[in-house]
Amino acid sequence: MKLYKLPVVLYEPSEDTEDKYMAEVPLLPGCRAWGDTPAEVLENLQSVASAFIESYRKMGDPLPPEVEAAVVAAGDKIPGEVLVAG
Repeated sequence: MKLYKLPVVLYEPSEDTEDKYMAEVPLLPGCRAWGDTPAEVLENLQSVASAFIESYRKMGDPLPPEVEAAVVAAGDKIPGEVLVAG
């Protein structure tokens, strides 16, 4: 299993997001999650991003090159990014 350090965009609650926080991983088109708090939305997004990567693998599709380039050693952390297992 690899770890990926992926950039995340976090959106404040609004009417468009039914007053929930929303976050997305721009390198994985369509990879979004919602939550009541920033911590919850990031936890949800981590699970969703892992499922996206697993789906790419099961379908035999290559991951976007930017995602493959984001592989890191366990223990590395950068604020504003999420570690995703895939």
